[in-house]
Amino acid sequence: MRHPGYLDYNATAPVRPEVMRAVVSALEIGGNPSSVHKAGREARAKVEAAREAVARLVGASPQSVVFTSGGTEANNMALRGAALRGQHLVVSAIEHDSVLNAVKGGAQTGSLIPVDHDGMADVAALDRELQRLPGGAFVSVMVANNETGVIQPIADVVEVARAHRATVHCDGVQGPGKIAVNFDRLGVDLMSLSAHKFGGPQGIGALVVRNGAEAPAGAMIFGGGQERGQRAGTENVPGIVGFGIAAGSASADIETPRRIEELRNGLENRILSITGDAVIVGSGAARLPNTSCIAMLGVSAETQVMAFDLEGVSVSAGSACSSGKVARSHVIAAMGLPEDQRDSAIRVSLGWASRSEDVDRFVEAWKKLYRRIGSRTAA
Repeated sequence: MRHPGYLDYNATAPVRPEVMRAVVSALEIGGNPSSVHKAGREARAKVEAAREAVARLVGASPQSVVFTSGGTEANNMALRGAALRGQHLVVSAIEHDSVLNAVKGGAQTGSLIPVDHDGMADVAALDRELQRLPGGAFVSVMVANNETGVIQPIADVVEVARAHRATVHCDGVQGPGKIAVNFDRLGVDLMSLSAHKFGGPQGIGALVVRNGAEAPAGAMIFGGGQERGQRAGTENVPGIVGFGIAAGSASADIETPRRIEELRNGLENRILSITGDAVIVGSGAARLPNTSCIAMLGVSAETQVMAFDLEGVSVSAGSACSSGKVARSHVIAAMGLPEDQRDSAIRVSLGWASRSEDVDRFVEAWKKLYRRIGSRTAA
């Protein structure tokens, strides 16, 4: 289904049509994957086929994939498990709230690693922090930031962490479907995923765990031993099936990221042609091809989000996981940018169904708002 003017894919991508059909088909099966009768076996086969598709998408083995309710649960499962084992948690200052709040809520000790002005994690600071800690710390750095799109130096993080015998978790939620993500090549120990970021259903995700059940994940739900004892409870078969179909579509679609990057670059160039006062946050670093964080100086992010919505354009400010609030971004603050940029930055994110007319609609709305308010404050 097309959503004209929808430019908030990093929050949730529209569900792909083939995923909708697969979810409905799975609902018609009706069997419990733990049952041994025909309906149960059919449901189990669907779950395992989806597990293989998700594994292929991220270059992992199927037995490493543990299905969860989404990226937030996967992040909590990884970090709370580490905290329960007494590991010191070391995370970057721009992590998603589900990582930062897991540190606050589940750890006796935790450290924040700073980022530079482009939003890249400071690997030298990570090295210094791990040097002062006993071996066996737990490091968590995301593949790419959900607000700025800045891709993080995971290979360097892993190299430093290995030198200090630290475990590495990676919030990979924003990567698949936008850039190539390969779990085995990254060398991380755990990685979180979420289906609804690339056209799958909401409410389903996964934690990829190196060496399967022997790796240091922390089960938070106990019961019948599903998901190899890592996450009990009857599996969300329709969600898992939809996740698998979305993963297959994302794996096969190598042209969309290139097309989306062209749209994104064109969008930014057109905004900068309207005024040189606009700021593209994180543009000095490698970014996801679909993401643009733009500051209209002098116009609050909240005002912009509401004004664009009235024009039929959907964008966001900060993370979408803030209970409907438009709050100051901890990501922009961690980058040390001037206060006017922190207060006026919005996120525009495109995806598989985005078209040039969506960009046209946004640019016209941006120009209208800038000429009405922004140009006066910039003068």
